[in-house]
Amino acid sequence: MIYTRILENPINQLDRYFNSFKELAGSRPLSELQTAEEAAITAASAEPGVQGGEEGEGPRDGVEQEFPKSTLSESEELEKYITIREDMYKKAKELDLQIRDFEAAIKRPYFHVKPLDDIQLANWHNYLDFIERGDDFNKVVKLYERCLIACANYSEYWIRYVLCMEASGSMELASNALARATQVFVKRQPEIHVFAARFKEQSGDISGARAEYQLLHSDVAPGLIEALVKHANMEHRLGQVETALIIFTDAITSEQAKDQSQILPFLYVQYARFLYLVVGNAEKAREVLTGALEHMPLSRPLVEAVIHLETVQPFPKRIDYLDSLVEKVITPNAEDSNVLSSVDREELSSIFLEFVDLFGDATVIKKAENRHAKLFLHQKTMSESRKRQAQDGLSSDKVKSLKSVSSAASPLLSAYPNGQQQWAAGYGPQPQAWAQAPQPPVQQWNPAYSQQAGYGNYSYAGYTQPQQAAAAPQPAASYGAYTQTYPVQQAYTPQTYAQATPAFTPAAAQPQAPVPQPYYSVGCIPQ
Repeated sequence: MIYTRILENPINQLDRYFNSFKELAGSRPLSELQTAEEAAITAASAEPGVQGGEEGEGPRDGVEQEFPKSTLSESEELEKYITIREDMYKKAKELDLQIRDFEAAIKRPYFHVKPLDDIQLANWHNYLDFIERGDDFNKVVKLYERCLIACANYSEYWIRYVLCMEASGSMELASNALARATQVFVKRQPEIHVFAARFKEQSGDISGARAEYQLLHSDVAPGLIEALVKHANMEHRLGQVETALIIFTDAITSEQAKDQSQILPFLYVQYARFLYLVVGNAEKAREVLTGALEHMPLSRPLVEAVIHLETVQPFPKRIDYLDSLVEKVITPNAEDSNVLSSVDREELSSIFLEFVDLFGDATVIKKAENRHAKLFLHQKTMSESRKRQAQDGLSSDKVKSLKSVSSAASPLLSAYPNGQQQWAAGYGPQPQAWAQAPQPPVQQWNPAYSQQAGYGNYSYAGYTQPQQAAAAPQPAASYGAYTQTYPVQQAYTPQTYAQATPAFTPAAAQPQAPVPQPYYSVGCIPQ
């Protein structure tokens, strides 16, 4: 019955459909509402000792019922029939409350070539996670099919669909989804073919896996290193070591025919790595890297691979060879157009310093350290100096903002000209220092500025803003824990205290009007 299928799903206007179903059930006899199978079960339940159809059979169509042995009236059967649909309706309503947020976040349920934003992509993943935690396999399949309408151009969802179906034991659905992905929807994306090759290998389809790799090498992504390495590793797992070596040599030969190949150094590195780690031929690996250095411009991946390979070799180490190689690479040469960047040269020099520190003598270490300091130390110093200047610029902006705060607070401060101008960190009452004559502001420098341990430990608090002569020194703080100091106040204006006041007599003091106090307590002025 169509109402039964509707009430099982959390759709819009589910309440209206349930009310319509109850109206229909109340206006029609039960025989017109039941299907043929339900009618047979109802008739069989009337027979003594029989429950749910023929002996040994369970409930049909997913409707779990247990019928009494005694005969029920038609009204009771109708009520039971409605109760079963009402339970479906309640479960659908509960599920609707749980998935409402996921459904609301789906802004584009249809396919379009325009990419989806990250929020919608993440919502689909979260939605699928939620449905997979349930126990309804049909709902999982339906949601994946809905998702792949809007996300048809994203191989990650196809891969997830295949893995989910495989975990559920539905290999037919998994193979169908993989075929649609690799042949129609994302057939030009290399990652889906790499996944398909691995999936087919694990499923026992070796010829299919090789076909996927060949398609990658020839059409989809020629020269993709990941595909080459995975293909060679698969052939090694199958016992075809010579075939694996041919994969590397064919790829290197193909890249050598190109002008300025970007992946050729990485192919040499992977080939040497395979020879050493898998085949166990260290000398052949050395020959591959040495030949690459002789026949192509020097590059960081090659030199780094040579140093790392030499690190794991038994003694004696080829320290002199590596020293000359590193010096040739890191020393600037105006005549060479293939000079590495300063970052790559410094990194290679640092790697070689670690190597000689492990295996070299004092003479070799001193030579490498002096060369490194000569070529790169001044660059680091200049870089740190520029960084310090930038931080000083930031500090000046902070001082300007603090001065603006100070000017805004000046009307309040002018009401208490005799108040303390600068407070120590304790915020306690301080004795008033009476200035005899106006003193020019003195610029004070923190002596710790000249004692910094190099530019690497440079801190913002090394410089102190000019303070007044009577001000207490501010405690220094590191740049990471820098706290805002109080704004520089206006210079103290000396005042004359020879006002016309009555002479002091032992008589009782005259009552004085109370003076309003500032927010922070100030030192009392002797009268």
